[in-house]
Amino acid sequence: MNDISPKAEIDPRAKIGDNCKIFPFAYIEGDVVIGDNCIIFPFVSILNGTRMGKNNKVHQGSVLAALPQDFDFRGERSELIIGDNNIIRENVVINRATHTGGQTVIGNDNFLMEGAHISHDTKVGNSCVFGYGTKIAGDCVIGDGTIFSSNVVENAGTRVGEGSLVMAGTAFSKDVPPYIIAGGTPATYHGVNTTMLSFHGISDKVQKHIANAYRLVFLGLTSVFDATKQIEEQVPDSPEIRNIIDFLTATDPKKGIIGKI
Repeated sequence: MNDISPKAEIDPRAKIGDNCKIFPFAYIEGDVVIGDNCIIFPFVSILNGTRMGKNNKVHQGSVLAALPQDFDFRGERSELIIGDNNIIRENVVINRATHTGGQTVIGNDNFLMEGAHISHDTKVGNSCVFGYGTKIAGDCVIGDGTIFSSNVVENAGTRVGEGSLVMAGTAFSKDVPPYIIAGGTPATYHGVNTTMLSFHGISDKVQKHIANAYRLVFLGLTSVFDATKQIEEQVPDSPEIRNIIDFLTATDPKKGIIGKI
């Protein structure tokens, strides 16, 4: 049974699951799907194109599926897909995608702190943390378990590999590979994110292999392409090493990775 305030403004076409609580002054448009057990706090706007899973909490002042801030947007129908068990704190803005059939995607178990902004067509994995005031531009890809400290700015079309940490106040326009700590101006490599790796049960041996791989990438006097080949030849294989290789291989040479020209 739902607990929906009569003071909430909800289009009758909106599909709302079971056991949801919707506070006064929430605004929900018609082309919206909300799963079971969600909590929508006052003054939240959930706009057309939102497809939300279950057990999500959306706090005051947040706007979901806001129109994309993209000069190419012509009013097409698109979507914002939100998974399960996400916490979206106050004044978060998430844009839906720009073009017909496009999707902005937020996975499961993510925590978006106050004032975070996820722009159009960005894809976010699972179990990520977005610190206060962090801004993610359009068409970005963010892997599982990524942590952004406060006031991070990720510029358009960049990728962050899983398990990485981006330090507070960092702005970057290049890819951030998996399992590392990145920060500074310009953003550079600050070592392997051993805390996250240990938390996920990655052995010390594999962590040393990851560190060796990144010595080849960031400390070697060679290109990313050649460093990737050296990792394949010199570093023992594991799912984590394979993930690093795949990420580096997929990096656009015109964009590159942090710390590399």
